[in-house]
Amino acid sequence: MGQTAAVSAIVWIAAGSLAAWLWLLFCQGFFWRTDIRLPARTDPEDWPSVGVVVPARDEAAVLPESLPSLLAQDYPGRAEIFLVDDGSSDGTGELARALASRHGGLPLTVDSPGEPPAGWTGKLWAVRHGVGLARARDPEYLLLTDADIAHHPDSLRELVAAARSGGFDAVSLMARLRVESLWERLVVPAFVYFFAQLYPFRRIGRKGTRTAAAAGGCVLLRADTAERTRIPDAIRHAVIDDVALARAVKGGGGHIWLGLAERVDSVRPYPRLYDLWRMVSRSAYAQLRHNPLLLLGTVLGLALVYLVPPVALVAGLAVGSTATAVLGGLAWLVMTGTYIPMLRYYGQPLWLAPLLPITAFLYLLMTVDSAVQHYRGRGAAWKGRTYARPDAVVGDES
Repeated sequence: MGQTAAVSAIVWIAAGSLAAWLWLLFCQGFFWRTDIRLPARTDPEDWPSVGVVVPARDEAAVLPESLPSLLAQDYPGRAEIFLVDDGSSDGTGELARALASRHGGLPLTVDSPGEPPAGWTGKLWAVRHGVGLARARDPEYLLLTDADIAHHPDSLRELVAAARSGGFDAVSLMARLRVESLWERLVVPAFVYFFAQLYPFRRIGRKGTRTAAAAGGCVLLRADTAERTRIPDAIRHAVIDDVALARAVKGGGGHIWLGLAERVDSVRPYPRLYDLWRMVSRSAYAQLRHNPLLLLGTVLGLALVYLVPPVALVAGLAVGSTATAVLGGLAWLVMTGTYIPMLRYYGQPLWLAPLLPITAFLYLLMTVDSAVQHYRGRGAAWKGRTYARPDAVVGDES
């Protein structure tokens, strides 16, 4: 009797997992498709001016690959780069000046804002300083891009054309992350897959929807929209600044767009699991608003959606429960099928698709570790700085 009840419970759990996957497949904005690229665009008659803002903290290792690509932008209008050296100890500012002198191209200004005051993350404090420098030139658009992002020569041109043609207040591209090491191949495509599942790109671009997100490595933003929505001041304590920026713009009535990149690549390596673990765990609990109930729900949700299918398949075969094995196998099949397009986008072998439950389990552990580090006072740490949770910040909210 007890064994029958246990098998029945497993069948229902496996059925719940399959139901979840069918809902994700058809009702979550077709998140698994990778055809969301820059929308149709035509060149404007007059090319607007652009201020390119690059916050940089200890980025000397990646600047030789990324900064020359910005300097070499083939942009018909006026564009200028403002690199903000955020307290680097590795000569980032000096290297940036040397690269500009060697390569030429767009004008470059290198400056430093000093240490961020209480209530600001270092990156957003640097962005604020860079935006202030750019506004002195009265640009129509601001390109906010990270120091590890390399742009193809026509990247800025295509971003501006898309923003003008579509009437977007913000256009963001999810940079193609590096996938060379074994751990990068296992973890990185899944990172983008999970992000798209949480923030379906199709919904982000629709007016009237609440879904809002951006990819902080590459955001083209109208300067007047930034001023109207008080960016970055309004989001100054945000650890996940790209999503906060998108919510501020969309919440203020702006039209935003996010898609996968064709001309924008991250050059930052994550060769070890430790490196990828830090990348995810530093902000995972902040994504859950430091809420233990949301953490519990996320862990249970990840287990139901990603871990139950293979477990149900194996358990069903082991105990002779055909229903359990079939339900688990179908759920695993749907999961695998939805992951294949992302693997193709990253040029990875398709045999990695059935391994997604293993990667999901790693992300589950990273999320739990993020919470543990937070309660130990080590959460949201990056390059020597640890940030308090937003509701712990005392400061002027005006």
